[in-house]
Amino acid sequence: MSKKWNIDMVRNIGISAHIDSGKTTLSERILFYGGKIHAIHEVRGKDGVGATMDSMDLEREKGITIQSAATQVQWKDYTINLIDTPGHVDFTVEVERSLRVLDGAILVLCGVSGVQSQSITVDRQMKRYGVPRLAFVNKLDRQGANPFRVKDALIEKLRLNAVMINIPIGLEDQHRGIVDLVQMKAFINEGNDGEKITEIAIPADLVDQAKEYRQIMIGALADIDDSIGEKFLMEEEPTEAEIKAAIRKGVIDLKLVPVFCGSAYKNKNVQHLLDGVTYYLPTPAEKKEQALDLNKGEEKFDLFPDANKPTVALAFKLQETPFGQLTYMRVYQGKLQKGAFITNQTNKKAVKIPRLVRMHSDKMEDIDVSYAGDIVALFGIDCASGDTFCSEDINASMQSMHVPDAVISLAVAPKDKAAANNFSKALQKFRKEDPTFRVHRDEESNETIISGMGELHLEIYVERMKREFNCEVIVGQPQVAYRETITAEADYDYTHKKQTGGSGQYAKIVGKIRPLPTQEDGSVFKFSNDVVGGRIPKEFIPAVEEGFKEQTVKGPLIGFPIVGVEVVLEDGAYHDVDSSYMAFKIAGMAALREVYPAAKPAVLEPIMKLETVVPDEYQGSAVGQINQRRGTIVGTTAFDGNCVIEAEVPLTEMFGYSTDLRSATKGKGEFSMEFAKYLPVPRNIQEELAKKYQAKRAAEQK
Repeated sequence: MSKKWNIDMVRNIGISAHIDSGKTTLSERILFYGGKIHAIHEVRGKDGVGATMDSMDLEREKGITIQSAATQVQWKDYTINLIDTPGHVDFTVEVERSLRVLDGAILVLCGVSGVQSQSITVDRQMKRYGVPRLAFVNKLDRQGANPFRVKDALIEKLRLNAVMINIPIGLEDQHRGIVDLVQMKAFINEGNDGEKITEIAIPADLVDQAKEYRQIMIGALADIDDSIGEKFLMEEEPTEAEIKAAIRKGVIDLKLVPVFCGSAYKNKNVQHLLDGVTYYLPTPAEKKEQALDLNKGEEKFDLFPDANKPTVALAFKLQETPFGQLTYMRVYQGKLQKGAFITNQTNKKAVKIPRLVRMHSDKMEDIDVSYAGDIVALFGIDCASGDTFCSEDINASMQSMHVPDAVISLAVAPKDKAAANNFSKALQKFRKEDPTFRVHRDEESNETIISGMGELHLEIYVERMKREFNCEVIVGQPQVAYRETITAEADYDYTHKKQTGGSGQYAKIVGKIRPLPTQEDGSVFKFSNDVVGGRIPKEFIPAVEEGFKEQTVKGPLIGFPIVGVEVVLEDGAYHDVDSSYMAFKIAGMAALREVYPAAKPAVLEPIMKLETVVPDEYQGSAVGQINQRRGTIVGTTAFDGNCVIEAEVPLTEMFGYSTDLRSATKGKGEFSMEFAKYLPVPRNIQEELAKKYQAKRAAEQK
């Protein structure tokens, strides 16, 4: 590093938001003002270059972010490690893993659409990892922009204590700058790229509004900071330094979200947002991090960003490059040094760090050492996403991140037998770099099944196989992740007997199965042991549980996992010679198969939360389309000639929706969806699914 590492001057931040809120456009401006790039390129610009942070060809073609990209910029005296994350729900794991390692974030919101479905998901992820954030209301140059309405939505929909600390000077085509409520000064951006900031007098028509919002801001800070609270009661004016300190305290304690406003596309107010990052977001030392001590039964202990302590680092993202696997790491404690040895805590292998690089999107710069609090990348290390690396004098692991369940599957096969090798290489690589991408082999149909977070997620991987591995793929019909459950209580009484000369097998189990409320993601199995008087020896009880559990992996109704079942074991019998662990396990499996039809089985399907935005004149046809797809309208809101329709729709009915919506709205409609919950399917569909499954089984047994 060219200058001395000072952790107080470092900020690790991410930019997260709903699709098309302007995250990548904002990142591009941050890079430009931070001196990292010398010209601004747009996401879908006419020059065809594409934004710097969208380095994949696919990202540039589709105009969306698929992978999170990391870079580092200097802003004034500060070093900012920046990660631009995707907005599309199909790539939610990219946001998840980025927020896992960041100390702060900028939540970008569209000045017209405000808080959208994916903003809610991102907010939930930020809350899960306790990430302090600033809000940036973007696109104020667009028709219908209203930052005050967006601020109110942050309070109502996300329950955030959102407070304006800028107000805009002009909106839509009149938007030219902001009034900073902390300094009570007005600033406008000038020059071709908004690089020149000019202080002007607060416009006369905004003086009263600025005073009003400043009082609201100070009132909110009075609840957070006692000294401001006293001044507020005495009607004294706090100093600029006191206001900044109080905002910072509120942000770090997750009690306040300062709202900045501007337009990244029109180069308005990005510099003030960067100042806000340095003023208000925490340093790596201020965000409390804990690891698990593996020598003390995973007891939690605090990590300190001190270069002299034992090293603890987390590999949070993998990327394949022409030079080998690139592993992005966040250093929490100690330091990483080229040539030093670190241990992968998953497989306990010690590895030497061959090459250490600082990333700038897809370009890199070699460095020799990286200190606690930094985000860097390593070459030549074989590991999986989420592995912890430590120096040899500590045995610790970081807590793993939340990985949502897959909701959609596809059968895939290489078109050409010669490409089979590349096909398996590609699947291996994708599985390693993306925990939400699953691959398994269906034993019955002998097909390779890939599963993921949505249609686009799997479509991108199929396309990447073609481009990166030169492997054309045949794709089967999309398969939705159904679940099976029971709706009534039923008793079982099963005896497993087998006599084949020598010692036989004997196990008898009696009890009942009953429905349990399933969790949102549809995953509940409970086993209760009510056996008394040693009717079944203790060592065989786990075998019964294992048998039942193994049988829930594939239900007899349509071949999908059984969820929401409680198995109660009440009685049984055993034989001194013939009973064994295996006999009781087989009894458990057979008992579930036998009792299952009596418990009134039902099929559950994934329900998606759908948000569709269409111009007012197309509202009728958009609602009609959702109703045709067995959708339930949850609510509609209208703003500035547009209508937002919120609905819950079964995933099975959503294939091809984007094409239908486009044609019904002449290309003006847009939608986003994410997984909401599991619900029972209508009886006629259940019968159809069961019939298909039985026919498939019969065909396979011939």
